[in-house]
Amino acid sequence: MASMSSPTQAVADHTAEHVALRGRVVTPQAVEEDGVVVVAEGRIVWVGPAEAATAASRPEVAKAARRAVVPEPGTTVLPGLVDVHNHGGGGAGFPDARHADEAMVAVREHRRHGTTSLLASLVTADRDTLLARAELLAGLADAGEIVGIHAEGPFLSHARRGAQSPDDLVAGDAGLVRDLAAAARGHLRTMTVAPEVDGVTGPGGAAEALVEAGVVPSLGHTEATTDQAELLLAQVAAQLRGVAEDGGPDRRATVTHLFNGMSPLHHRAPGPVAACLAAAARGDAVVELIADDVHLDPATVRTVMQAVGAENVALVTDAMAAAGMADGSYDLGPMAVTVRDGVARLTDPEDPDGGSIAGGTAHLIDVVRTAVAAGVPLVDAVRSASWVPARALGLEDVGALAAGRRADVLVTDGDLRVRRVLRAGTDVRL
Repeated sequence: MASMSSPTQAVADHTAEHVALRGRVVTPQAVEEDGVVVVAEGRIVWVGPAEAATAASRPEVAKAARRAVVPEPGTTVLPGLVDVHNHGGGGAGFPDARHADEAMVAVREHRRHGTTSLLASLVTADRDTLLARAELLAGLADAGEIVGIHAEGPFLSHARRGAQSPDDLVAGDAGLVRDLAAAARGHLRTMTVAPEVDGVTGPGGAAEALVEAGVVPSLGHTEATTDQAELLLAQVAAQLRGVAEDGGPDRRATVTHLFNGMSPLHHRAPGPVAACLAAAARGDAVVELIADDVHLDPATVRTVMQAVGAENVALVTDAMAAAGMADGSYDLGPMAVTVRDGVARLTDPEDPDGGSIAGGTAHLIDVVRTAVAAGVPLVDAVRSASWVPARALGLEDVGALAAGRRADVLVTDGDLRVRRVLRAGTDVRL
């Protein structure tokens, strides 16, 4: 991991053009108030203080640093963000896409707002639809446009289904897991499951089949007791440790949008939240937080980050088709959604205020900004929106400003508003 206390370097082609980005540079560990990130041929080749860059022993780095324009005060250089829970944006949703071009509308919407690595999330649907969408999205993963697929359901609690289709919720089915993993051609990365649903935990259950298929189970949409949640988390932790010991990736279970879609924490009925917080605190799980000022109170975000540490939290959007769009009517899989004042809720003709919250409408940089406004230190908010989710997916090439990694870089102003995005060293059209 790169350290800002001393410049980091990597072997690079000295004949390649080197470009330097200067500003307040955020790495996984610290913020360099006047730093430089040098990129060449799609890779990060140097990260460190501006003064050290201009005096670097490597002439191509020093030359690029001296050419860098002194930025406006507050200019901030971040790693490209990594969103592990995203259903769409720009008017298009992954659960509803029939063609790759439709799905790419959503990918580009978030990419130009700084999310350079994205996990495309599905929602609960019938078997044929899930397999068809997984096959479609696998093509985008093959092409490197997305980093994989997240299936939110269908092994979820009916009582805590949120915006999931009640007609398509089913018991845990290891056979469906294997079929879905096959349709995704190795790109199914995570799947949300409820531990209390029949067929999810235990030998031969869906959770076991997920790990065997290389997929990380994610606890969510559940009214499990603390004991039931602990059982799933312990089972998954043991299986994933076994995979790592056999030379596989070192990964952890995740928790799908902690607090949302699950029984609330109560001192006499702690439910799944207590188990999830404890698992995160001991390093057995990564909890997702939708820090968009809609799904969670800012104090909740700040408190959880303080309690379990940024290294155990992944900030996510849970974005749906309306992200980046105006208020109006949208679809989230088979469910109709109405967006009013930027808040997406299930359309309910009998309730003018709408039903359950149905995903988010923010971009991940908005979530980072909201977390920082809530009192989360910038380095922690960025870490939880880049480094932590990348590691949760087993991705080693993205998620940090560190020499040798892919040149995914986000440049913002002092208010964390996007000014420039690079993906693999190439400018993304804003």
